[in-house]
Amino acid sequence: MISRLIDLMPRCTGQNILRSLRSATRRSPTYRFAVRFSIGLVLILVLPLVFDGHAVAAESGNQFQLSKSSIIQLLETVGLFMGGIIFCVILDRWFSQRSAQSSNTPLAEQARRLKQLKIGYPEGMTNLEVLQTQGLLETRLRPYGLIVTWTSFLSASSLIEALSNGTIDFCGGGGTASIFSQAADHVFVRVAKEKYTAPKGQAILVPEDSPIQTLADLKGKKIAFDKGSSAHYILVRSLAKVGLDFSDIEPVYLTQPEALPQFCRGEIDAWVIWVPYTATLARSAYPGRSIADLESIFGDKASVEVPTYYYAIPELVRDYPDLLKVILEEVNEAGTWAKKQELEAVQRLTKHHEIDPSILEILQKHSGERAIIPIDDQSLDALQHQANIFRDLNLIPERVNVKDGTYSLQTKQNWTY
Repeated sequence: MISRLIDLMPRCTGQNILRSLRSATRRSPTYRFAVRFSIGLVLILVLPLVFDGHAVAAESGNQFQLSKSSIIQLLETVGLFMGGIIFCVILDRWFSQRSAQSSNTPLAEQARRLKQLKIGYPEGMTNLEVLQTQGLLETRLRPYGLIVTWTSFLSASSLIEALSNGTIDFCGGGGTASIFSQAADHVFVRVAKEKYTAPKGQAILVPEDSPIQTLADLKGKKIAFDKGSSAHYILVRSLAKVGLDFSDIEPVYLTQPEALPQFCRGEIDAWVIWVPYTATLARSAYPGRSIADLESIFGDKASVEVPTYYYAIPELVRDYPDLLKVILEEVNEAGTWAKKQELEAVQRLTKHHEIDPSILEILQKHSGERAIIPIDDQSLDALQHQANIFRDLNLIPERVNVKDGTYSLQTKQNWTY
């Protein structure tokens, strides 16, 4: 029966249908599904007709016959099958056009031009560590063929220096480092900031058996910190809080990995530290006790006074704006995910009375909010205040203007999607 039907069709038509069928099978999963569905539908409808035909044949002396209703049903089935093939062709062309359009977007064009995106991060910077481990950015940019590479650095100052010499394209780190980098004429742009700074994220530690109990007791003591980092600014503000000058202490400029063994050996009296060396689970094995932290020093202004910024090379800001937007969107996504994970962890600790309930309250308040925000006047005013203090202490050679558009990008962009 089917062979007769095919013989009745023009040969070129049959070849065209088969060619379209083969093309459909080779192409998209949608095509393959639609073709298989159509074939299955044909078999479901035709096979009963065949069996009916055999039944009729048996009753009429083995002469094969089809009733008029069966012929109509068969023609309807064939029409449905051909309609399915046509639908597959139209659907494939629509997807092809959509694909062509997406490959010609500004983002796709910028990704093709850049080819490789190099990101730097300091150890302990949660948002970027989550972004890397979850592969959010790679997943987002993979369709455009852009390669993403990651490099860790010891400090924010080394990160910004790497931006300036072209080693990396994008990074995150403390705002204080950008003041020293700007004073050193490094090339970079502040592009965004984290909305909140962890209130216990930085602290001043002393040995467990130290006689030092308060900030005032730091007078004349050897204090270790990373020069030009946020720890530097925290120490200056802490001393001023109790009427001490920077000259009243003996500074010891050490990176955190360098300071840790000296602190353990008792060679320094105090140590200004930041995540992951603060008194959290990550630092539970380290010696020392905190005499001050961001919350006790700055109160509810910690996020403004000690911000975390995101930086990019000027070319990324100028020539790849759509790509920069995607990077910041995914940083925000990583930060939101990290906040939820942190909240769940703190909730578990709170149940066993292992953590201050006030920390849980703060995290619950922040858990549904954006992780990063555009740079605004308030944050730049606070950063400018830092810069002025460092200049007054002759720690930078000249005054810098952090609101200079060359160094700070102010936008109302909302990096959620």
